[in-house]
Amino acid sequence: MSADQLAVQLASGGCHLFSGCGFPAPGLNEFQFHPIFTVAGFGFNKPMLLSFICALLIIVFFWVAFAKPKVLPGKMQLVGEIGYDFVKRAIVYENIGKKGEKYVPMMVSLFFFVWIMNVMSVIPVAQFPVTAVIGWPAGLALVCWITYMSLTFKKHGFVGGLKNLCWPSGVPGWVMVILVPIEFFSNIFVRPFTLAVRAFANMFAGHLLIVVFSVATWYLLSPTIGALYGTTSFVVTLALTGFELLVQFLQAYIFVTLASSYIAGALEEAH
Repeated sequence: MSADQLAVQLASGGCHLFSGCGFPAPGLNEFQFHPIFTVAGFGFNKPMLLSFICALLIIVFFWVAFAKPKVLPGKMQLVGEIGYDFVKRAIVYENIGKKGEKYVPMMVSLFFFVWIMNVMSVIPVAQFPVTAVIGWPAGLALVCWITYMSLTFKKHGFVGGLKNLCWPSGVPGWVMVILVPIEFFSNIFVRPFTLAVRAFANMFAGHLLIVVFSVATWYLLSPTIGALYGTTSFVVTLALTGFELLVQFLQAYIFVTLASSYIAGALEEAH
């Protein structure tokens, strides 16, 4: 049940602070969705449908923006160029340098896909950040990890790739006994795990906070002192929503920045 559905149920049922009805705190049920429709025996639930919509929106936007580019760009082309140039210069060039030019399309796609999936949490009707389901950030982190590993071994070979991943330079030999396993575990396992969990955990927590205070607004609202409580909760909801808009952008930025830094590490000489 979504936050809106729960709020409507609370209001219609007369469940509020002074009615003797306990606060129905939202929980993991907010992240469980039944299939909306089925195609060839495969059920599509709300997050899956939203992810397809996000991908379609990005494809259509960039297609319209750059299908017929002009020297004097129109509004769509201008917005597209600003977004593309931001990722290119502020993320890819800053982390990889100009040799990362060939990876700009991938990073632009990742940035806008993660960002738009995050933004779904504040879009009416949608009202759910797709990245709050661990499968999506985990899948994108896997793409980044495969790219990272492929580039590492393609550039350095098998032995050189392992050295690049595990063998820091300028470290005393006796420290390597401890450091090499740590570097190996960190680069092979920890990096993709933290990349996925960082995006997931922030969206999960942010969405749950907004749902809690949205439901609390309805629950606390009453003709008496509860009106003050409900109004306060509503103000907090608005503040959290505004803060969440910033976090949504930052998480997309951080995700792509880390992915770019991994690629930069793969292209560098063994350290």
